[in-house]
Amino acid sequence: MKKINVLGLITFFVLVLVNLPFLVIIPSSFTAAGYLAFPPEGFSWQWYEMILDRPEFIDSLWFSLKLATVTAILATFLGTLAAFALSKYKFRGSGIINALMLSPLTVPSLIIGISALLFFTRIGIAGTFTGLLLAHMLISIPYVVRLVLTGLSTFDYTLEKAGYMLGAHPFRVFWDITLPLLRPAIVSGMIFSFLTSFDNVTVSLFLVAPDTTTLPLAIFTYMQETLDPLVASISSVVILLSLVFIVLLEKVYGLERLFGLNSQSH
Repeated sequence: MKKINVLGLITFFVLVLVNLPFLVIIPSSFTAAGYLAFPPEGFSWQWYEMILDRPEFIDSLWFSLKLATVTAILATFLGTLAAFALSKYKFRGSGIINALMLSPLTVPSLIIGISALLFFTRIGIAGTFTGLLLAHMLISIPYVVRLVLTGLSTFDYTLEKAGYMLGAHPFRVFWDITLPLLRPAIVSGMIFSFLTSFDNVTVSLFLVAPDTTTLPLAIFTYMQETLDPLVASISSVVILLSLVFIVLLEKVYGLERLFGLNSQSH
């Protein structure tokens, strides 16, 4: 019993530590003062209104949304196909391929960014949308593969066999049986890919150009020049957008399944 209480206490402090920046940034964005202050001095929406007067933030926001959307679609498509191949077909070297598919999760983002810069510079796509897209797909596909593989681990393949025995075409079996059952895992992979791309800083830092700047990097650049409540307000917008997608991820798939907590509890 004491161990459970100690574990709960440690968990509580970890949660407070992780969320402490949010508890400071969001209230600070509503300050009426002209400088960052916590607790905030007064209450004002002026710093949120000023976001609309900064075209670099608006343009980078739309660019980030565009990049994250394209990344999520392509990463989900390719990651789902890879997960199906790794799960349904056992061939020589499948374990190595599986490890390579998930390797971007273990390689530091700094190394990925530098490697992508060197390679893309050589082939002439550094600083382009294509180069940034490929790099974001590289770090997003592993999440899709992991989620879809998790869904396939509990998939009942006898349902597919029943469809084949009834004379259904393979595409019809996939569309009417396989896809609906795996839709939560696939959609969750897409959401996770979107978040990974939208919030990325380290990899993007090496590959952006003036016309391909993402919102997190626009915030980073602005902070190098000045530090005022405008940084807190735009950061709060990013936090809100990320929180919306995390809630969707929980509703569609479940964070416990994502991190394998269900399997541990059973």
